[in-house]
Amino acid sequence: MGACLALPCSIASCASCLCGSAPCLLSSCCPSTYNSTMSRLAFSFLLLLGTMVSVIMILPGMEDNLKKIPGFCAGGSNIPFIEGKVNCNVIVGYKSVYRMCFAMTCFFFLFSIIMIRVRSSKDPRATIQNGFWFFKFLLLVGITVGAFFIPDGVFTTVWYYFGAVGSFLFIIIQLILLVDFAHSWNLSWLEKAEEGNSKGWYAALLTVTFLNYALAFSAMVLFYVYYTQPDDCTEHKVFISLNFIFCVIVSIVSILPKVQDAQPASGLLQASLISLYTMYLTWSAMTNNPNKTCNPSLLSLVQPSSTTPAPGPVPTQAPGPVQWWNAQSIVGLLIFLFCTLYASIRSSTNAQVNRLMQTEEGTGLTSDVEATPGEDGVLRAVDNEEDGVTYSYTFFHFSLCLASLYIMMTLTNWYKPDTEYEAMKTSMPAVWVKIGSSWLGLGIFLWTLVAPLVLPDRDFN
Repeated sequence: MGACLALPCSIASCASCLCGSAPCLLSSCCPSTYNSTMSRLAFSFLLLLGTMVSVIMILPGMEDNLKKIPGFCAGGSNIPFIEGKVNCNVIVGYKSVYRMCFAMTCFFFLFSIIMIRVRSSKDPRATIQNGFWFFKFLLLVGITVGAFFIPDGVFTTVWYYFGAVGSFLFIIIQLILLVDFAHSWNLSWLEKAEEGNSKGWYAALLTVTFLNYALAFSAMVLFYVYYTQPDDCTEHKVFISLNFIFCVIVSIVSILPKVQDAQPASGLLQASLISLYTMYLTWSAMTNNPNKTCNPSLLSLVQPSSTTPAPGPVPTQAPGPVQWWNAQSIVGLLIFLFCTLYASIRSSTNAQVNRLMQTEEGTGLTSDVEATPGEDGVLRAVDNEEDGVTYSYTFFHFSLCLASLYIMMTLTNWYKPDTEYEAMKTSMPAVWVKIGSSWLGLGIFLWTLVAPLVLPDRDFN
């Protein structure tokens, strides 16, 4: 949110933005934008701030470093804070991620309830949405502190299932945003090709499309090689085959003459991007299979072991720490960051996606807006919602609520706590959640293609 503060600005101006209902201040590097965009960016910043805290608390060796602080860590209790001491087993690892994401989920869910049926910025609740940022930050901090007082008990197991369901819904939202991004991308390049240098833009369009399909096809081949066995891994064979077939179907449908007539902007670029994302979801699902024969670690694929064990009994070893970070988590976080930023500044002209996302055809960061200085001479974001909101406040906060759950599951690799809450393990529900979301996402993309044909009486322009 600091990017929206004017530099330099008076203390009174900053206080009116942070502690009052005034819109965010603008800097000289971003002199023109809408108030609705700045609010979404600020809320997204709070989400990313909580994500950074979760990442820090799950870093390897964090617990050992905290225990080096004299008198800081306390053991033997499930309550985090007792007599000024901290249970380091709770504030690091998956338990800290569960509590931090629980606080963010409650924070955004609270705002989604408060903002129900806000129609314009004239609604008094709109001032809460677009201002009082300092108090919002304090509220988030207060909920977070309270979350660390939650005893272990059944909280971890119950919250795991909340996370699985919420992550399923957020994956669908991610795919809708990717569909929207692909439509906007394709439309932008087609317009530039019509304006001039058509060969260059069409070549770029073809190159990106070919690259996406090449990566998706290569991923499919690698999945068959490394994540299936001749006499085992039947589920993986079905997942890979079905998703490949579904990707071929949506690609063919996207270039059908009738679909092209109804939606000239549709094409293979969108289908290729969705196919690549589907392959990612397939891989992410297979990495959660508890059957290690069908789920080799990425490290073992890159650096296969060449040593043979010595004869004799194998010594029993204590289970090591859970490996939180892997390629799946890193890719998932990168896609999450992209979708969060895009959701904050998106300006879609795709009517179907706008209906799915409960937004209007509006604008985000734009140079067509000229912010005028106020009485104090400081630029502020332009209020573009006096006649009506450009996005559903409730749906936006609910999306961030689901994003908090998705972050929780991604940082913990979708591992399920065992009954003793001392370890984590993979589980088949995580596999089916991801595979099911990939199928539903492909269905949504297919609907955006055929809807004008199925419902010819409706205007999708």
